[in-house]
Amino acid sequence: MKVPKIIRTFCPKCKTHTEFTVAFYKAGKRRGARKGERDQAQRKQGYGGQKFPMQHNQAKVTKKTTLLLQCKECKHSLMREGLRLKKAELE
Repeated sequence: MKVPKIIRTFCPKCKTHTEFTVAFYKAGKRRGARKGERDQAQRKQGYGGQKFPMQHNQAKVTKKTTLLLQCKECKHSLMREGLRLKKAELE
């Protein structure tokens, strides 16, 4: 599905409808030194096996693409949950 590069929608900071540039959200790099990562490693080490159930059968084929919108006037960014798509591209 083709997603437009510019969307006109409500900006909560400007309090009016403005044009937003659209990009796809991409998660950042995971860091092993963070508290959550350290806690997870601590729980998994030692005897006792796997602490959490491992997911074997994946039910869903696609992931939801999250749109990252940025206001052209005030540069305020907001996210919008997209649709489940196999392939999404900006037009």
